[in-house]
Amino acid sequence: MTAPSLPPGSEANPSDAGGISPTPRAGKPPRGWRGILIRTLAVLIGLAPFAAGEAILRALDWQRPALHDDPFVGFSAVHPLFALNRDGTRYEISPAHNRFFCPESFDAVKPRGEFRIFCLGGSTVQGRPFAKETSYTTWLELSLRAADPSHPWRVINCGGTSYASYRLAEVMRELRGYQPDLFLIDMGHNEFLEDRTYQHITHVPKFIRRPLELASGLRLFGLIRSTVTALGGRPHAPEKAILGPAVEAKLDYRGGLATYHHDETWRRDVIDHFEFNLRRMVRMAQEARVPVILMNPVYNLDTPPFKSEHRPGLSNEARQQFEACWNEARQSYGKNLPKAIERLREAIAIDDRHAGIHYALAKCYQQLDRTEEARRSFIDAKETDVCPLRILEPMSQTMLDVGRESGTPVIDLVDLFSARSRDGILGDDWLVDHVHPSIRGHQLVASVLVDELAREGFLSPSTGWEADRDRRYQEQTASLDEFYFLKGQKHLGNLRLWAQGRGDRVRPVSKSEPGRENSAPPVPDGREARPERRWGSSSG
Repeated sequence: MTAPSLPPGSEANPSDAGGISPTPRAGKPPRGWRGILIRTLAVLIGLAPFAAGEAILRALDWQRPALHDDPFVGFSAVHPLFALNRDGTRYEISPAHNRFFCPESFDAVKPRGEFRIFCLGGSTVQGRPFAKETSYTTWLELSLRAADPSHPWRVINCGGTSYASYRLAEVMRELRGYQPDLFLIDMGHNEFLEDRTYQHITHVPKFIRRPLELASGLRLFGLIRSTVTALGGRPHAPEKAILGPAVEAKLDYRGGLATYHHDETWRRDVIDHFEFNLRRMVRMAQEARVPVILMNPVYNLDTPPFKSEHRPGLSNEARQQFEACWNEARQSYGKNLPKAIERLREAIAIDDRHAGIHYALAKCYQQLDRTEEARRSFIDAKETDVCPLRILEPMSQTMLDVGRESGTPVIDLVDLFSARSRDGILGDDWLVDHVHPSIRGHQLVASVLVDELAREGFLSPSTGWEADRDRRYQEQTASLDEFYFLKGQKHLGNLRLWAQGRGDRVRPVSKSEPGRENSAPPVPDGREARPERRWGSSSG
């Protein structure tokens, strides 16, 4: 029997037919902006206890992040860079550091209105091969006084010969107590000078390491770590390398160059250590609420590598083929450069870790005005140098990355000098050796720094201030006698010998190393790489 039809628009009631009413469906979640707002509020409510805990720890100044701890190396002693003079009116470079720093001082009681800038770095900051009197820190101070004489400017040179990032971080720790208004950080050339091991370091992938570094800046992270350590007992910490209070550069000693070899693991660890200290120094400045400007250091590309070596494991047969290709290339220098390039590239195909062969190829490209290929080969020679005395490309990139990620201004001196060099290749136009700018180069750096400080709002240069600056520059130059420049030339000669592995210090000999004191410094392999002397001289 057919059920009676219902009038249009009416609905059947299940209970009328003895059925059971269905369970009402749950309401749909809100959509659109309302749903996003509700989810966001839920996340914020969940994070509120953590935010409150972090705020309380900061207010009580508990669990301050251990910004000063370096897990890579330690020091047997750390002597302050500055010490009060006898009458207690000025801080001066302490006698323990006279070997590495130029004389420098500043008022113990900061004068009213003084803008105090500390510049940290190596011998480049110090002004070598000359001295502080012609460093960009001096030209900067003179420029600032000319550009804005409304208040005192003080630029303090903290450039230490052979000082690497891990030592400069300790210096910065001290400088925070001297009422700084700005830090300038210019470093990266000296990271491979001192002998140290990193066997205790556990390597964590970068995509994990960076979040951990960010989290370690939170007080809650420190509280959790302290709690876990207290409950589970302090874990055994592997011993890290302990360095002395003074720099012990390997090249200071006889035979120092012979200790350098291809070691990709150590190279990677040094680069990681540099990044750690750069980030640590930026964070230390941020904690002290002191602005920072980073400086990506310049280097001379047209400098022969300081030591070349074949890649590990290269067979004797491959070495012979490599040398045969290079000898054929040498015979073509000055006669048939395209053929020389072809043979050099064949040699590189056999062994691309030999720095000297890259430099020879760069000089051939340069002679043919193949500028971009020459620049790339010069960089390959720098990157494969067994004794890296110029900042490596990954470290330069780290400088730029840290600046971008932390919101810190970066002055790229490589770009600055390249734009003013012949064919865009960093060479002797602006540098006196492998890393040290000429006096004119230091003045260029000072000029760019004034522009950057004005852009950051630290000063408003007066109209026509450049004329006053030029007058101050002339007075500064006139105050330097002939002996100052002769001494600089002597330092330059000594520096070149040092970089070639001709240090004259003798390392104490242990019983397990008889005869070491008589080891002669080796001739750097690959420095014959220049095809012809007339193709361009090198300052290194």
